[in-house]
Amino acid sequence: MSKERIGFVGVGLMGHGMAKNIVEKGYVLTVLGHRNRAPVEDLVKRGAKEATSARELAEASDIVFICVTGSPQVEAVVRGGLKDGLKKGSIVVDCSTADPVSTMALAGELASVGVTLVDAPLSRTPKEAWEGALDTMVGASDDVFARIKPVLDTWAGRVVHIGGTGDGHRMKLLNNFLAMGYAALYSEAVTLAQKVGITPERFDSVIRGGRMDCGFYQTFMRWTLEGDRDAHKFTLANAFKDMRYLESMADAVGMSNPLGNAVKNSYALAVARGGAEDYVPMLATAVAEMNGADIAPKK
Repeated sequence: MSKERIGFVGVGLMGHGMAKNIVEKGYVLTVLGHRNRAPVEDLVKRGAKEATSARELAEASDIVFICVTGSPQVEAVVRGGLKDGLKKGSIVVDCSTADPVSTMALAGELASVGVTLVDAPLSRTPKEAWEGALDTMVGASDDVFARIKPVLDTWAGRVVHIGGTGDGHRMKLLNNFLAMGYAALYSEAVTLAQKVGITPERFDSVIRGGRMDCGFYQTFMRWTLEGDRDAHKFTLANAFKDMRYLESMADAVGMSNPLGNAVKNSYALAVARGGAEDYVPMLATAVAEMNGADIAPKK
């Protein structure tokens, strides 16, 4: 049996590495042109084909991956030509972190033309995307999951089947709530430490290796301790967006989520100060500056 033909929309920080692994592991790959030409040209050199429109990409593909910023961008791709070019029986895999309300609406639209939408949001960083070692949590029926799993395995080291369509995005928001919540806590804690005379280095000497240590903490602190800007390449704007989606999900089921709103507001403040394109570990610097402290990495 021949391999599925794959389409990929969104070859940015995460998508470039994912698409690279798909084409290098033997799949016929078509990518959509991107404002940043470097990833597209790299993928074409590796054997991918470039489509000039979403419809053209859809017509050349059996399974289409979308890896863009969020729900408005996913909706624009699907309704901007992709749906028109997909044949009955095709699958669209949304790897963005999206609003589950939007996900379910799009799933209904695509089902009306015989196309299945599943969600497979990502965890970890562009480094793991390049290495083919991302984590993904998948919302799909059992038969569709079995069909897409070999392709997911090209770029993911850990694939978890969460449930039906929409459940991947729901779980991703919960995952990001924990991660962005940790970042907000670390930022306030290390700022308060500095305000009372405990340097980030001394703070770290207690936390690192203790019960409160974890992999996320170690990555997060690499900015403050080492000045590693690229330790976690996830922007404050994206973190703020995800926490707004979490709030929407809680609102949809009538749940009070005061901690979620507090976390959201930490990012709202940092973004409002002009830090939208800074990365999540740099939240610590922003929180410190808002409180008259300086924990920025030494030059």
